[in-house]
Amino acid sequence: MPKSLVIVESPTKAATIKKYLGPEFEVKASVGHIMDLPGSKLGVDVGGDFTPQYQVIPGKEKVISELKKAAKNAKAVYLAPDPDREGEAIAWHIADTLGKKEGMYRVLFHELTQRGISQAMESPGILDRNKYESQVARRVLDRLVGYHLSPLLWKKLRYGLSAGRVQSVALRLIVDREREIQAFIPEEYWSITAHLDGPTPPTVEARLVRHKNNSLKIENEEQSDAVLADLKGCEYRVHAITKKKQNRKPVAPFTTSTLQQEAVRKLRFSTKKTNMLAQRLYEGVELGNEGQIGLVTYIRTDSTRLSPEAQAEARTFIEGQYGKDYVPNKPPVYKNRKHTQDAHEAIRPTDPMRTPDMVKAHLDEDLFKLYELIWKRFVASQMKPAVIDLTSVDIAAGDYVFRAGGSVVRFPGYMAVYTEGRDEVSEDDDNRRLPALEEGEVLNLQKIVPLQHFTKAPPRYGEASLVKELEEKGIGRPSTYAAILSNIQERNYVERQKAQFRPTELGYLTNDLLVDSFPDIMNVRFTARMEDQLDQVEEGKVKWNELLQAFYEPFEKDLEAAEKKKKRGAPSGVICELCGKEMEIKIGKAGSFLACPGYPDCRNTKNFSRDEKGQVVVVEEEEVQAEEKCPECGSDMVVKRGRYGAFLACSKYPECKTTLPLNKDGKAAKEPPEETDEVCDRCGAPMVIKTSRFGSRFLACSAYPKCKNTKPIGLGLPCPVEGCDGELSERRSRKGLFYGCTKYPECKFATWSKPVAERCPECNSPILIEKFSKKKGPYLACPRKECGYTRTLPQE
Repeated sequence: MPKSLVIVESPTKAATIKKYLGPEFEVKASVGHIMDLPGSKLGVDVGGDFTPQYQVIPGKEKVISELKKAAKNAKAVYLAPDPDREGEAIAWHIADTLGKKEGMYRVLFHELTQRGISQAMESPGILDRNKYESQVARRVLDRLVGYHLSPLLWKKLRYGLSAGRVQSVALRLIVDREREIQAFIPEEYWSITAHLDGPTPPTVEARLVRHKNNSLKIENEEQSDAVLADLKGCEYRVHAITKKKQNRKPVAPFTTSTLQQEAVRKLRFSTKKTNMLAQRLYEGVELGNEGQIGLVTYIRTDSTRLSPEAQAEARTFIEGQYGKDYVPNKPPVYKNRKHTQDAHEAIRPTDPMRTPDMVKAHLDEDLFKLYELIWKRFVASQMKPAVIDLTSVDIAAGDYVFRAGGSVVRFPGYMAVYTEGRDEVSEDDDNRRLPALEEGEVLNLQKIVPLQHFTKAPPRYGEASLVKELEEKGIGRPSTYAAILSNIQERNYVERQKAQFRPTELGYLTNDLLVDSFPDIMNVRFTARMEDQLDQVEEGKVKWNELLQAFYEPFEKDLEAAEKKKKRGAPSGVICELCGKEMEIKIGKAGSFLACPGYPDCRNTKNFSRDEKGQVVVVEEEEVQAEEKCPECGSDMVVKRGRYGAFLACSKYPECKTTLPLNKDGKAAKEPPEETDEVCDRCGAPMVIKTSRFGSRFLACSAYPKCKNTKPIGLGLPCPVEGCDGELSERRSRKGLFYGCTKYPECKFATWSKPVAERCPECNSPILIEKFSKKKGPYLACPRKECGYTRTLPQE
């Protein structure tokens, strides 16, 4: 009897669903997208209606063959990739590839539980053209921007850079904030705090707030001393006591962005790590005798809506665990943001009765922490508000008034389960306990403390605050934030210092070039409006190709103008002492440096740093004499640093211009190349092993410079990309050792982790990679991101 076929995008998800559907269903995984735009060309008909030229992703031929074979005799085909734009695109491309018209359905699994899967299978739908076209518009839009801007950066700044429609705006936010900090001028102010004893402990700490019924601002030490002189001999009497009851409401259940923010604040997880762990919780985790179960609902959502069934389950749990006093009369309803896509619920546990303690033994530490965070936030969101008694005490001293504040939790409500984290803690936060006081009561002065303060510049963005800013400004979508933050760091546009983002010199130069040449693309409001229009495509209000046409015409003009602009570095304010021109900041393979714009007539270069205000400061380097002598003139060689890093140069420059590369030991790399039995496939000469300037070994033709053929040296380990017949080789860049495919650039697989000759038991990847974390120690992981398999290694 023919079976029905269910196609999802993840092998882990397939295993979870198979458990619930039974033997009459066959479940297959596409392992992500099967089709995409080509990697070697634009792949978009910009002269017509912007039709994308999709092609099969290299390595997916085997997957497609298996799907076609399974669909050929299937009773029905259910397309079940994730219920979002990307999932709709995967489903659409699978449908096109299978070519099956009858008996094909679209199902949306919002939670991978018996109930969620059964409900989805009982009411299958059809493919959503509007949602698919919205994804096409977004993909083509990003391709148009990235494909044209990245080569421009290669020409103007440095080869290998990339620009993205949303990524570049995120970089601008960081650069603008840094310049705001640099331009900030701190203002001095003073506080005066009186420490007073009442009839019972504790000591009251009251801050000076008023003088003769006017608010008081003390700007310097002289003013502070004058106030202290006035206060000498004053009696401190309780003037007024104000008590107020405050109902503090719980926060809404998690959306994708609020989960990312809170995981940064409370768990110190990166957004990328949070997404990966949340995906595992959604797709299913082994729970002993229960088997593989999805622990949370779909994790890409910007809605705070909850189903009535989930709210009812939460209320039952809360009453049983905490009592009726903690259950509100009606289930709370939380307001969504503007333009929220309300197709999915908020992120919540699939079963509130499955407490974190019940699953702890089956989850690794990080997975448990994230599940606990999601579970607590959801349960707390369905509880009564906390009741806080706020007390404010005004204490008179002559013409001055001091104020002390305190709070007492009268009813914890939702706070019995959860309290929200914060990015910044205010100096004025005051939850101190106050003694029992009465109006008119005289207090004894223990001491009075004046303190100097300075106003603070706005804080740099961290991951949580940047995600919050992106969402509030309508830039990108929560599902893309992790990739955006990863890209700007991996491309060296920003660096992290104490969990905060600071732009690098490359980041400054890239941002300034793009802002100058593409003011629309780099405009926050323009980007937000574009997101709104993409949403309108999904709603059927805007035609996707009309949106692209309206964008591309002005973009093409900006691109043409940018191409014509002369290549220049950023101004530095430093004058070249050799020719009098202002030196420019440029980027080389070894980093940023100052270069004279008079090149090649003037070849002056300098290293530099920046002070607190962002001003360029020249760093004078001392010449270090090397052990080697110049092979041409016999003079001493000295270590110098250029745009490609350190090297040896003759001390008699410019009379003698001999230079030598340095090896890893800081000595001249002048050993003869190592001979091999391999023959050059271009000219037939023997191949030899050479060492690059980064220290990695590679095969090079011995007929160089007549033949410049080179090849990486393979490690004998196959590339894990499906359909690729290359092998991995060891390589080095200025960032260090990494492993890449010998078929590059056809295959762009690369990893910083050491590959191991062991197959993945879940997805059959031919290798695993070694990883290490402080909490887990050493472990093996599958290099295929969509798999997620890991295995802990024994500690040495």
